[in-house]
Amino acid sequence: MTEQPKANISIKALIISGMIILLLVPTLMIRILVKERQDRQKEAIKEISSKWADAQTITGPIISIPYLEYSKDANENVIKTKKYLHILPDQLTIDGIINPEKRYRGIFETMVYRSSLNFNGYFSNLLVKDTSIPIENILYDQAFISVGITDLRGISENLILNWDNKPITFNSGIETNDILKSGINSSVKINKTDTINKVHYFSFKLDIKGSQNIYFTPIGKETLVNMSSSFDSPSFSGAFLPDTREISKKGFSANWKVLHLNRNYPQSWLNKTYSVDNSSFGLDLILPLNNYSKTDRSIKYAILFIALTFLIFFFLELINNKSIHPLQYALIGFALCVFYILLLSISEHINYNFAYLIASIMTIGLIWWYSRSILGEKRLSSLIGVNLIILYGFIFTIIQLQDFALLLGSLGLFTILAIVMYYSRKINWINLAK
Repeated sequence: MTEQPKANISIKALIISGMIILLLVPTLMIRILVKERQDRQKEAIKEISSKWADAQTITGPIISIPYLEYSKDANENVIKTKKYLHILPDQLTIDGIINPEKRYRGIFETMVYRSSLNFNGYFSNLLVKDTSIPIENILYDQAFISVGITDLRGISENLILNWDNKPITFNSGIETNDILKSGINSSVKINKTDTINKVHYFSFKLDIKGSQNIYFTPIGKETLVNMSSSFDSPSFSGAFLPDTREISKKGFSANWKVLHLNRNYPQSWLNKTYSVDNSSFGLDLILPLNNYSKTDRSIKYAILFIALTFLIFFFLELINNKSIHPLQYALIGFALCVFYILLLSISEHINYNFAYLIASIMTIGLIWWYSRSILGEKRLSSLIGVNLIILYGFIFTIIQLQDFALLLGSLGLFTILAIVMYYSRKINWINLAK
């Protein structure tokens, strides 16, 4: 090991700075690789969902009553058109249990579920009023009730509608696309004479499968949803969050209460006047932050990691009068980049935290061994190893945090900057540059 020629200090600093920028290229390529693996995971999830059932949104039940509308064409011929009046329930209660299951396609995994949902409630005052429809044009005898289901493949058992204590079989498909795009329907008996004071009670059980999330549409004047599951990390989303929820390692329970005043559509309307899609709410059974997103987050700190490591070596050169060739800096930089490939590949097969530990031990061990060879001192190589352990530990802590990642990251950077300024305060940069 030769002494560092002081005339070359400024040139070497520029070379090292340029090398740090060039090492952004392999880190960018690794981020592209992470994106490709994520896309493959999404394809695997899509394939599993296509064979199981997609995410489910349950809407209903809704009563639709056909009516006739008459008009005349240019030749004064009378045209008869069938249209629909849609009526929502006064009370809707949904009690459900969700049983999550993991499914695998190769090394990729996703979350699916089986659910058992009990619907009950009532409709009241089905008299058509405040409309321009003549009462004789309303076809009460053709009324039907519909339930919207996003993916009918998820239905596990036959459905029986209990309408006014009488069982009625549901049929596949829907009669009109005014509100729903996919679902089931059943004809219901409504007498024109008892529409004012008559209260119609309904109930049915829906056993349905789905993938990743399940949503409900609050079509009741008062909608109550009570859900429980053994899944311990749900994400509640949609238009409404639960009023109460309890989450533990054993699972969760959540309760929603939504009033008709909370949404932007009434209890009844004609044809396609309103849409209910934007009011859905529910939960996502998504696995916690996966290895790809964590790896991508760690790569974002690659430039900081490389710069700090090079800075440590550069300071050791100056303080201990050593000389490290730019090619040796390049090899150290590539070792730091290989860490992310190791992390990505290992985390696809084992727990991310263990993968991070293994990848960091391999990388730190390699750089420690190499630095001991080029510096020729065990003390200096041990100092480098300790600094790398601190850096890898710091990045790992930031990756684990979500809400406090920015706060801890900024405090950590400030601390690192203070340490660098402290140890470099006595270096006479002007004399070194002469």
